[in-house]
Amino acid sequence: MLRRLTSLPRAPLSAVKASAFRRTIAHSAPVASSQLSSSNVVLELDAHKVGNEIRKRGLTSSVSNVRDGGMDRDTIIRLLYSLGSRHEVERYLRIFTSSSKASSGGVLPEAKFAVLKIGGAILTNELDDLALSLSFLNRLGLYPIVLHGAGPQLNDILETEGIVPDYEDGIRITDAKTLQIARRVFLQENLKLTTALERLGTRARPIPTGVFTAEYLDKDKYGLVGKITRVDKAPIEAAIRAGCLPILTSLAENAEGQILNVNADVAAGELAKVLEPMKIVYLNEKGGLFHGVTGKKISTINLDEEYDALMKESWVKFGTKLKIREIKELLDTLPRTSSVAIISTDMLQRELFTDEGAGTLIRRGHKLYKQNAIDAVGSTQLRQVFTERDPDVIAGRKSVAEIFSDMKHTPHTIYGDEPFDVVAVVSHPEGEVPVMTKFLPSRNGILNKIVDNVFDAIKKDHRRLFWTAKADDENRAWHFERADGSFTRAGRSLFWYGVPDVKEVEKIIEGFEATGRIERVFLPVGPSTPPHRLGSAAGTRAFSTSARQLGSRRGYATATNPPRKRVALIGARGYTGQNLISLIDNHPHLDLTHVSSRELAGLPLKEYKSSEVKYSNLSIDDVRRMEENNEVDAWVMALPNGVCKPFVDAIDAAKAKGGKGVIVDLSADYRFENDWTYGLPELYDRNLTRESKRISNPGCYATNTQLLLAPLMPYLDPAQAPSVFGVSGYSGAGTKSGEKDEEGRPKTVPKIGPSDLRGGIRPYALTDHIHERESAFRLSTLPSSPSPFSLAFIPNVAPWFSGIISVLTAPLNQSMRASNVVELYEQQYSGERMCIVGKGVPDVTEAEGRHGWRMGGVQVHSSGKRVVVVGALDNLLKGAATQCMQNLNLALGYDELDGIPLDKI
Repeated sequence: MLRRLTSLPRAPLSAVKASAFRRTIAHSAPVASSQLSSSNVVLELDAHKVGNEIRKRGLTSSVSNVRDGGMDRDTIIRLLYSLGSRHEVERYLRIFTSSSKASSGGVLPEAKFAVLKIGGAILTNELDDLALSLSFLNRLGLYPIVLHGAGPQLNDILETEGIVPDYEDGIRITDAKTLQIARRVFLQENLKLTTALERLGTRARPIPTGVFTAEYLDKDKYGLVGKITRVDKAPIEAAIRAGCLPILTSLAENAEGQILNVNADVAAGELAKVLEPMKIVYLNEKGGLFHGVTGKKISTINLDEEYDALMKESWVKFGTKLKIREIKELLDTLPRTSSVAIISTDMLQRELFTDEGAGTLIRRGHKLYKQNAIDAVGSTQLRQVFTERDPDVIAGRKSVAEIFSDMKHTPHTIYGDEPFDVVAVVSHPEGEVPVMTKFLPSRNGILNKIVDNVFDAIKKDHRRLFWTAKADDENRAWHFERADGSFTRAGRSLFWYGVPDVKEVEKIIEGFEATGRIERVFLPVGPSTPPHRLGSAAGTRAFSTSARQLGSRRGYATATNPPRKRVALIGARGYTGQNLISLIDNHPHLDLTHVSSRELAGLPLKEYKSSEVKYSNLSIDDVRRMEENNEVDAWVMALPNGVCKPFVDAIDAAKAKGGKGVIVDLSADYRFENDWTYGLPELYDRNLTRESKRISNPGCYATNTQLLLAPLMPYLDPAQAPSVFGVSGYSGAGTKSGEKDEEGRPKTVPKIGPSDLRGGIRPYALTDHIHERESAFRLSTLPSSPSPFSLAFIPNVAPWFSGIISVLTAPLNQSMRASNVVELYEQQYSGERMCIVGKGVPDVTEAEGRHGWRMGGVQVHSSGKRVVVVGALDNLLKGAATQCMQNLNLALGYDELDGIPLDKI
């Protein structure tokens, strides 16, 4: 979990002042000199790792009341920076805390942050992580209202006592005996969570009953099951006033004092209707809703736009349909600022405090509009928006009438959503570059990411755009993330996208200033007075970013965006080549300039949208000439084993004439060569890859095997070799040319398909598989490796398309517990964004279409000296194309994860 970084200062141990990950290092505020010490430790966060560190250092007993503020709140905020950018975390924290300051509807403001419904299984399996997550929120000054179930615990006890659970319409029939046991179980689980929080120094108040009043749902049919008729918020508010987290159960009472059982999801919904919180969070082990066909997690559901179509989907049925319908009915009664999140415990902070989130966010959403006239939108509503949000109107520099008058004299488009949470105005005179003159989001528009939807709509209509914002705009990070370049002077920042040539930028700005479309403050680009004097006078640090350097002028121009590089792909027909094309197409700094395929030569590359590219059939001489002329910055060899050597030799020969190209080879041809760098950044020194021109991309099985074995290397029994049983989707068996389509384009078909496998798996290459030799060869270079080292590997092909699941069985040289083994993996892969250490056995469907590697299912034999661990990845992505992109990024000087969708790791 801890990694030493000699270049970063560490705050005093008692305060645990820490940054985390690369992004935290980039965005964290400087630590005061009084806080520095000689030791340099950076904490890398996920919830249970930091929790272990807090417990280890004995900090839980020293936590003070969060209302007093102090170091604990600051510590947690700094730890949260590892989840997203500092600006994201602070923006969401500002929104959540502001919701806890303005009273509404007679509800205590602090009670309006979130209602958390927690499944009973989480109390059994993830109690420590849950308590830590809640403690984090409380130390930030937030008071989530916690309501928990206890279904699995109740079922276990009923089974032990010989009582068979009975259900009607999905509702548990509750007799007096069942209710007696349920009440006992709820009290036990309630106390268990409260105690876990108190151990962390977080005050919590158990409220098992007294909040919900109910009547019989149908006594004859369901027994002692209640329908909530009233919610009493007084016990909740009393707990918060005392500085305690309220911990509720779903037990209710009727007017006669009879305890009634109520479904916990229903109780959470009724509680939300009274409190009207910003967030209703359902914590479960799955961590979200999943698409019934693709198996992928659904990131966002906008009910206003998607509900009707979603409910007609064939896979939306039974419990899923009921859940979505209940959530819609709940949100229809709440303000549009409220949303529902379905998330796992360990991802709670990421869901709450980052733009990308981690689970499934369900919100009412809004249909977007774009209109060319004020009246078409509604002048009354627009006037209110401008009056409340426009900085010029608020400061008295302009009236709304003046702004409306200016808009009528210039062609423009107004973009926004129906409730006016975001309003943007784009001015676009004929033949001129568009300028976004107004961008006015509400707090809800930011929180629910409506700003992104509106900006995406603008971007679809305008291939290039300029806009300005105040240099101290609280959402300035949002602007920077969407701009190709920027420049700040005199307290304002100018942003643009779609104009890569800085000389053209300067020319456009001159035109803007001449016509008065933008304030006359941005030219000349290099200030006439010294930068430090101008920046000091303005009270704002001057800076700029740009896709390219701003000519010979320096001034404020720092040109932080790297130059673009050109990539040639040789061997593009296969599945790996197709995935790599998609990654390059979405890369911020790479251009795919050449794609070579003998069978497809002359045909357009339809999958690449960034520019027009046609397949070619590059010869060895073509490659040599291109390398001599440095027409390409990087070559990717996506060819079968034993084929690429002539191309590599041609590129090597061109070095004598100035060739500087990088090669990444996806075949096995150079994986055993010492003068090539083996590109598995998570295990072998990624700095070597940064400095290398010749990189061999690891095999798919070999990647999974090495990531599984590396943490265990010092603990392996040297007398017994570990074994790995691997199963891959049929895409891993390679492709062949099929029949041609109407364009004469041969279809790519698998060498082995589902029909060949007839629903089963097929073992092959049972000994001496090349990935067995590759894995053993590379792992033996690790300092922790036993010598000599060998392993056994048994590959199998299965009737699914992509995804590998490997089961490692490893004899150990000492007795270990499963928790010890899990800690080894957490330490090994702490800070590795592409590696996910889990608890349950990873399913191949979780890996398919994902760019990372995941492991879990750790079990230790009763002897303590044999461990079984399961790892999974997509053979076409982390096993090939994604790993190639990591290596290209490192070798070309970019961020390792550029171009890789971080929401699909």
